Amino acid sequence: MTGVRVSDPSLEETCSQFQQGCSMKGEEPPTGKKRSYTGARLWGRMRSNLLKQKLDPQALQDKDWQRTVISMNGIEVKLSMKFTSREFSLKRMPSRKQTGVFGVKIAIVTKRERSKVPYIVRQCVEEIERRGMEEVGIYRVSGVATDIQALKAAFDANNKDVSVMMSEMDVNAIAGTLKLYFRELPEPLFTDDLYPNFAGGIALSDSVAKESCMLNLLLSLPEPNLVTFLFLLDHLKRVAENEIVNKMSLHNLATVFGPTLLRPSEKDSKIPANPTQPITMSDSWSLEVMSQVQVLLYFLQLETIPTPDSKRQSILFSTEV
Repeated sequence: MTGVRVSDPSLEETCSQFQQGCSMKGEEPPTGKKRSYTGARLWGRMRSNLLKQKLDPQALQDKDWQRTVISMNGIEVKLSMKFTSREFSLKRMPSRKQTGVFGVKIAIVTKRERSKVPYIVRQCVEEIERRGMEEVGIYRVSGVATDIQALKAAFDANNKDVSVMMSEMDVNAIAGTLKLYFRELPEPLFTDDLYPNFAGGIALSDSVAKESCMLNLLLSLPEPNLVTFLFLLDHLKRVAENEIVNKMSLHNLATVFGPTLLRPSEKDSKIPANPTQPITMSDSWSLEVMSQVQVLLYFLQLETIPTPDSKRQSILFSTEV
């Protein structure tokens, strides 16, 4: 039985995240009879059923796990659902064990590894660039949940065979592991302290003032955060160079990674409210996500990021990663 926590109101996203985790069983069609469905059609039908009938937050709000079976063309999809509020599902949860990498501050990980960029980031990027650059929907298509959890456990345990594991897994699981790492950082890569400034800087109308503000803020990030971000930024730009094949434009990549890299660790909005234009909690959350996407898109669209002094030059171009 597959467990699914449903977060309001992102039901579509929730469905996508557990797409690969559902338990299915069925019989092969009689010999000579052509299958009347494909995997995509099967998932589409199941998702439609869930969105329209099953994933109703109001119905699930005060209930324990709700179990159900959806039958389609001789295949049974077994799942269980439980509603979890957005406040809990989006909250960054620091790891209690500081010996791993997930949920551990990036500065601690890089210091322990004596590296500029965390090993997990380098390994995932290397594997994706080796065989995933032309994968349609890379970073947008969900990987198999069990594979992602297996990789997470391997990286946390410093498993020396993790590279072998990665080579045998679907590349979307590698991409999912990388996103999960950044999503589970106890503090966003852009830091809680600087996040409101990034949100304010991206809203500036004067292009010269915006560039000066955004670059100064970027270079104010702690060294491990800055170098890791620039390493990831270069990778994402290379992914977008294959947009004609993988369908992942700079905007699509910003949509995927913006909230992952910038979403603050606290549940309360970091964007100052406008007293003359009251907005609902849902509107506030949507505006905040849009701001996060725009910040990342801004840096993705910059051809180069100037470094004002030799110290930064030595950081950015160090081979010690």
